[in-house]
Amino acid sequence: MQVPAQFEYERATSVGHALELLAKYGPEGRVIAGGHSLIPMMKLRLARPEALVDINELGELSRIEVVGGELRIGALVRHAELLGSAEAGRLFPILHDAERVVADPIVRNRGTVGGSLCQADPSEDLAAAFTAVRADAVVEGGTGTRVVPVREFFTGPYETAVGPGELLVQLRLPIRDGTGSAYAKVGRRAGDWAIAAAGASLRLDGDVIVEAGLGLTAVGAPHFVAAEAEDFLRDGPATPERFTEAGTIAAAHCSPAADQRGPADYKRHLVAQLTARALHQAHARRAG
Repeated sequence: MQVPAQFEYERATSVGHALELLAKYGPEGRVIAGGHSLIPMMKLRLARPEALVDINELGELSRIEVVGGELRIGALVRHAELLGSAEAGRLFPILHDAERVVADPIVRNRGTVGGSLCQADPSEDLAAAFTAVRADAVVEGGTGTRVVPVREFFTGPYETAVGPGELLVQLRLPIRDGTGSAYAKVGRRAGDWAIAAAGASLRLDGDVIVEAGLGLTAVGAPHFVAAEAEDFLRDGPATPERFTEAGTIAAAHCSPAADQRGPADYKRHLVAQLTARALHQAHARRAG
């Protein structure tokens, strides 16, 4: 059946109004922005919300700005808007890398950054990118605002730390000197979900890695993080040999599943190669 079950529809006029509507409908209410993930699930009746709260008019959630040493990205920012932001690309090239390979122009023009993260698909591109740069998610609810590290935001496949009656409103990315970032992905065709992908962020003092961030997608990495490879890189020199070894470590500690996109050993091979490739590119961007 390709027709959604019956539901109520409400259009929010402010963040406060959206929270009131979510409180009104409780756990059976769902937020809709771009709708590219939710609507297909509703058509297949894999999701059957009793009410949809439309937040498309909330302009305060559509800003990209630098405030207090952070790049702040509203949850309602469209993929195409983030891709078109010269400032975001200059500060965090990984975001443009990832956005270029998110689906197709139709989806990028309508889909939102916040919607992608809240969907928490195990093959989501932006999840690995925001994980690599250690972003924070700002969540508002009836009891106030809380800040959740993106590395704690994803609690499982299609599950996040956003609770009933809460709304993801913003992503905050700390801006630090001496940092470079990159994202590398392999899919079966342009715009497809990843077979495997890796995001990398490096902060250096001279040629010593002060901080390394590695995000993996589609390969069963807990919370999208390659923690063991990050530990290996930290406080060591930024050399091609160490980048290759970090890729090997990342591949050894993820848990890819064999499926229509390929066997597990092939995906591990991709993790090793893509991690090293992203690290090389991140280092080159920092050095340049």
